[in-house]
Amino acid sequence: MSEPPSADRIEQVAFGFMASKVLFTAIALGLFTQLAQGSLDAEAIQARLKLHPRGTRDFLDALVATGMLQRSGSIYSNTVETDFYLDHAKASYIGDFFQLWHLREYPLFATLGEALATGKPQNEIKSGDEDWVEALYATPERLRMFLRAMTGHSLPSAMAIARQFPWSKYKTFVDIGPAEGCLAVRVALANPHLIGEGFDLPAVGPIFDEYVASFGVHDRIRFRTGNFFSDPL
Repeated sequence: MSEPPSADRIEQVAFGFMASKVLFTAIALGLFTQLAQGSLDAEAIQARLKLHPRGTRDFLDALVATGMLQRSGSIYSNTVETDFYLDHAKASYIGDFFQLWHLREYPLFATLGEALATGKPQNEIKSGDEDWVEALYATPERLRMFLRAMTGHSLPSAMAIARQFPWSKYKTFVDIGPAEGCLAVRVALANPHLIGEGFDLPAVGPIFDEYVASFGVHDRIRFRTGNFFSDPL
């Protein structure tokens, strides 16, 4: 009799939501930012993050098992990846994107079965709330959160584009729908000869300018107001 197939792949997908929730919670707690300052044991982490002792060690070991932390004896530390991408003090931080998923996308998937059975939207429209995108742009705090999330989502790609595209052939560029300006900044930093701009709605302008200035490239990147759905490009 032949060996039965392994269920490992099925179980890996089935348990995937647990790993996601553990990661999202660690980001929300600021765990990776704390460990970026130095490795700690479980008791020190528990005290600094104000956690209950019952689940702290299991929580940390789950992060080790998923490759998000390293452990040497009783001491926990960031991996190279989490130290680079999930330390809030670094310009390479992408955690805001995962926090958006934690707060919005993760709960929405709980009603996937209902969406498939009824064909009806399961987002804010379901409860009669205002249009999500319009609400974002109407509230400065929400807009900033959303734009930061988009920076988190695009940063790894932006760094690759800045390095690999043959920018030496060009003098100028435009990023259409740039959010905070992540791509424009990375391209400008890697290519000092370029002058660029970001093209987006008026509400994005001040946040774009602030982000660009924080990297010292505001003399080569400007913001242009427009709507890419209706204005000529």
